[in-house]
Amino acid sequence: MIQQITRGIKISVETKFEGSFLKEQILHHAFLYSITIENQSKDVVQLLSRHWKILESVSRPQYINGNGVVGKKPIIRPGESHTYQSGSLITSPLGSMSGTYIMINFTTAKKFNVEVPNFRLSVPYILN
Repeated sequence: MIQQITRGIKISVETKFEGSFLKEQILHHAFLYSITIENQSKDVVQLLSRHWKILESVSRPQYINGNGVVGKKPIIRPGESHTYQSGSLITSPLGSMSGTYIMINFTTAKKFNVEVPNFRLSVPYILN
């Protein structure tokens, strides 16, 4: 598990390799990731948007931006957390993801960035 705390918001990431398959005669590798966002601050916060950078060993970086996470903009009270699962398809057996959540603090009404730590996407047999 990879973890990082930014401004009282703890991000924990776990990844799982789901398998490889051919799509349009190109080998793809599927990964599931589970992210827990824990509010260790004293203020109520809401996740507004996300920005991802996906790196692969054989292609250009991909950048993904969007509102919320898996269709939700969770409000997280102090001491509470929100966990969600999503996935990523990459064409190389080794890659990584990192990103930023844009959040708003309800006490100050100010937006702030929370860093999602870099996490590896690796096909298990590639590192043997």
